[in-house]
Amino acid sequence: MALEFRSVTKQFATGGGRNVLTAVQDISFKVAQSEFVAVVGPSGCGKSTILSMTAGLYQPTSGEVLVSENLVTRPNPRVGFMLQKDLLLPWRTIVKNVEFGLEARGVPRKERRERALFELERCHLTGFENHFPYQLSGGMRQRAALARTLAIDPDIILLDEPFSALDAQTKLLIQNSFAETIQEAGITTLLITHDLSEAVIMSDRVLVLSERPGTIIHEMAVDLPDRAHPLARRQLPEVHRYAAEIFDLLKLNERAA
Repeated sequence: MALEFRSVTKQFATGGGRNVLTAVQDISFKVAQSEFVAVVGPSGCGKSTILSMTAGLYQPTSGEVLVSENLVTRPNPRVGFMLQKDLLLPWRTIVKNVEFGLEARGVPRKERRERALFELERCHLTGFENHFPYQLSGGMRQRAALARTLAIDPDIILLDEPFSALDAQTKLLIQNSFAETIQEAGITTLLITHDLSEAVIMSDRVLVLSERPGTIIHEMAVDLPDRAHPLARRQLPEVHRYAAEIFDLLKLNERAA
């Protein structure tokens, strides 16, 4: 099993330590190797907290998080994390940005350059190696950020709304590029998104969270063909049915909260 949450609750002290906020409560789920799972839910329900605990940035208040059957107790170098912003370093060329994580790990110069160039080719950025971030479009910058993440050879990639800042047309193209690349690499992926259709077309399974404190109120298997091509999936009428079902679950939970 690539990832497992076992009865995880996470609380944060607020008000100078006088109060406690429970972000997520009694969360349990499993993600298989190479599976793509999307997590949706209301704002503030703990979706990003789940990613942070997977990466080892937070420790659970109770329960256990396991990656590749190993207990997560600190930041995990086998987990890649992508945020809404690409966070490319503006003073480094694109290839140097992709090399950054490898450089930090002490990988020899020749090896890190070879791996960076390979990932840039896989992310369709050959020819832009020596450009600077300001010379690339938003979509190309996100592909460069993916190449940087893939270069460290992660077992799991965490995606925290990585497409939300893109315009509609670019978003569709980048979703397709990401899906193809991640499936080709066989990487386990956890996606946080507010876009219900995106959750459906990108994933094998969708976890639906409640209002805070976040708990899993539904697990939906996405029975659609060809996960590597979300653009083709988007044309299927079943996508709207899945998205509508998730929307109804969220509205029911909102009224019950």
